[in-house]
Amino acid sequence: MKKGMGALALLMVLVGSNAFAAVKTENVEYKEGKTELEGFMAYDDSVKTPRPAVLIVHQWMGLTDYEKSRARELAEKGYVAFAVDIYGKGIRPSNPANAGQLSGQYKENRKLYRAREMAAYNLIKKDKRVDAKHIVVMGYCFGGMGALELGRNGAALAGIATFHGALSNPNPADAKNIKAPVLVMHGALDPYVNKEEVEGFVKEMNDAKADYQFIAYAGAVHSFTEKDAGNDISKGAAYNEKADHRSWAAFTQFLNEVAPITK
Repeated sequence: MKKGMGALALLMVLVGSNAFAAVKTENVEYKEGKTELEGFMAYDDSVKTPRPAVLIVHQWMGLTDYEKSRARELAEKGYVAFAVDIYGKGIRPSNPANAGQLSGQYKENRKLYRAREMAAYNLIKKDKRVDAKHIVVMGYCFGGMGALELGRNGAALAGIATFHGALSNPNPADAKNIKAPVLVMHGALDPYVNKEEVEGFVKEMNDAKADYQFIAYAGAVHSFTEKDAGNDISKGAAYNEKADHRSWAAFTQFLNEVAPITK
């Protein structure tokens, strides 16, 4: 009888603790100029004081369920997470060819890319739930380039992180505008972000005297966090479970350093 009562008491404690961790999610409409955008926000509704925020910049297929799942995961850790929309409300590529064409427009027009990101940054900075001094930006592939561009644009960030992100920069001198620590997580065999691009990025960071970390994961190619990428590394983009888990652990440690959650 006592053993059963003890188990029941434990169950009640677990249920009670989960009741206080009420993660809320919502689609958020906002604008950059006249362009309508629609992002995805997740946060713990039980927290009443301002807390750090994480901006998530999507890969070339646009804002998908993957970015939303990461936003929920970060909200469970105590962050306000906002998955941004670069392309515009309802604009989601239907195939890689369309994604390449659309993302290429922003790669060639960094000014427009930065404007779309600043719209999300300014939105989250003004949110009453957010500690504006501790905003981190992270991005995947195309979004990794965006995370770096937000820093190069001079946004007051606590940290910048990229997962298999593009590292090219047509204006290397802009790296001097990066004031936050940078974490780059790269596939060591990535053919799309090649040796020359990596070397150019490292030089850019060193010339700017930036605080950066560069981690290369053995055996990993592009898109190593994306399960839908398959496992054939000969295609240049493939999922790598070990690199996926290791990079998320590195990012979590980075968050704890630059924007810790304090109870």
